[in-house]
Amino acid sequence: MALSLVLAESAAEIVPEGMRGHPEVRASARKRGRRPGGMLLDNSLHYAAMRGLADGHKRGRPDLVHFALLAATCTPLYMGGGGALRVYVHTAGGDVVELGERVRLPRSFDRFSGLLAGLLAGGGDGGGGLLRLRRGLGFGPLLEEIGPEIAVGLSSGGAPGTCAGAAARLASAGARGACLVVGGFQKGELSGEVRGRLDELLRVDGRPLESHVVLSRVLYEYEKTVFM
Repeated sequence: MALSLVLAESAAEIVPEGMRGHPEVRASARKRGRRPGGMLLDNSLHYAAMRGLADGHKRGRPDLVHFALLAATCTPLYMGGGGALRVYVHTAGGDVVELGERVRLPRSFDRFSGLLAGLLAGGGDGGGGLLRLRRGLGFGPLLEEIGPEIAVGLSSGGAPGTCAGAAARLASAGARGACLVVGGFQKGELSGEVRGRLDELLRVDGRPLESHVVLSRVLYEYEKTVFM
């Protein structure tokens, strides 16, 4: 039985073309020795440039994606290999980054940012082939490709639940496995397009929790269920 994790609508994207001439973007690129079109959009660097950007509250936080990926790939479930946990990053632009087995991501955000920016800007494989870009795949086709028996999303707008309950629901899936979907952004809700593809949408705490916190807790409960 396999579990797939999808960070949906993740705040990881190359600086949009229309923003690359902004003085703030050009200055941050020059300081780092990169091209404006070879950097990730980051609101800590590009705050002024992002003013008025559509869905700006859900964009420009690649650090949250980094935290979430570290939380997932440092678990015994993922490190054990064998496809027990498959990890995907679905971006707001519709691209999908697929992680291979036992990928050791950079702990440094600067190194991670450079790796992901190179992949999104250039396409192909990254990290020696351990990261695979699926340009324009989209969430729906990705979920169809994964083909889980059940897809469970976590969101502050979902039905009341618990981490243990969400884990038990995921673990109850049959041979086709299950898919856990968590938003890879700072604020807001999963889009209607994503929610419409889910079998269940749960809220596991009365307060909004960052992605890496909620997924690490659910994955821990899932490990207890499947390993015991």
